[in-house]
Amino acid sequence: MTRPVAWQVDQPITVAGIGADGWDGLGGPARRAIADAQVLFGSDRQLALIPAAECAAQRVAWPSPLVPALPGLLNQYAGLRVCVLASGDPMFYGIGVTLERLVGAAALRVLPQPSSVSLACARLGWNLAQTPVVSVVGRRVETVLPELSDGRRILVLSEDEHTPARLAELLSRNGFGDSHLTVLEQLGGPAELLATGTAANWQRPVGDPLNIVAIDCIADRTAARLTRLPGLPDAVYAGDGQLTKSEIRALTLAALAPAPGELLWDIGGGSGTIAIEWCRTHPACRARTFERVESRRKQIIENAAALGVPVIEVHGAAPESFADLSDPDAIFLGGGLTQDGMFDSCWNRLSRGGRLVANSVTVESDALLTALAAEYGGALRKFQVYRAESLGGFTAWRPQLPVTQWSVVKPL
Repeated sequence: MTRPVAWQVDQPITVAGIGADGWDGLGGPARRAIADAQVLFGSDRQLALIPAAECAAQRVAWPSPLVPALPGLLNQYAGLRVCVLASGDPMFYGIGVTLERLVGAAALRVLPQPSSVSLACARLGWNLAQTPVVSVVGRRVETVLPELSDGRRILVLSEDEHTPARLAELLSRNGFGDSHLTVLEQLGGPAELLATGTAANWQRPVGDPLNIVAIDCIADRTAARLTRLPGLPDAVYAGDGQLTKSEIRALTLAALAPAPGELLWDIGGGSGTIAIEWCRTHPACRARTFERVESRRKQIIENAAALGVPVIEVHGAAPESFADLSDPDAIFLGGGLTQDGMFDSCWNRLSRGGRLVANSVTVESDALLTALAAEYGGALRKFQVYRAESLGGFTAWRPQLPVTQWSVVKPL
């Protein structure tokens, strides 16, 4: 893999973790690396933690936005002894991860400190290995929603001093208002502070921007149970009724078989159900949905945010919108199946070894799926779902439209 920045591995960039306790909390190797540096990178807050008497290096504060500027900054100081200050563990949601993508692991020397998560679990007595962590740094707070479950403990890496109040409001709106929140500020430093309260009654004034929030989840028993498993209730999706129903959705996601880090293309997004539940299965799953109707595109965006996966990309009509997009690991054809050239366009872009799943409810599209299965192989299935509904003073089985499903794997 070619790295965006060529850096001499015989003079690696030192990435030194530093906590809120500053210079006093650093070990010998980190102190020596900082003292020996010719250029010291870091945020204004981090640079202020290094006494002038201990480091004569040129100090360079990170610009904003940082990531686009990094290649130019590194090239500018190539050949010099560079040290980068990072908060806590540089490889835990830190600058070390970004630098590795730019220069490679061989060009880095990482000296970690305890992460804010380690310190938080130590203060709270929580099991670090069993505590999920969600970062809302540069992300919407709704990203927390898929992790919520009654009795679960979660740590949230805050964007700033306003994050605790935003989380409290989010929890209250989504059936977790009784959850206990603990805000941990300036962990490990002389100004360390812990503040607790419940989400529904959160009235704490804005505090320190350097904080992490612990959530002890308590669910409202009347709230809908929304887990990461596919097949969420239809009622949680807003829209014009254009959606894959809950039972068929669960069967469709099973056929698509999402794995962490994989990319889905959802053709004919409707209300966004398939793309949303694909992404909810794991935080690293990604999806692009294609929808020709503008009002539905807006609804997909709103549904994705409301269900905790606001990172879903929403595009216009397929296949016109395919250009310049990376090839997917899986494709769901939920709309436009009989459109001239739609299948060929999707099949040509699907990665080798990728999965394609198509659902049909009409005789015409059933015939097309049968023909495609004869040519490309795969599995054909037909599902019929009945739901019990009231009929006068009795209960009757109401049939849904039968759904034909074709699933196929593209040869390697």
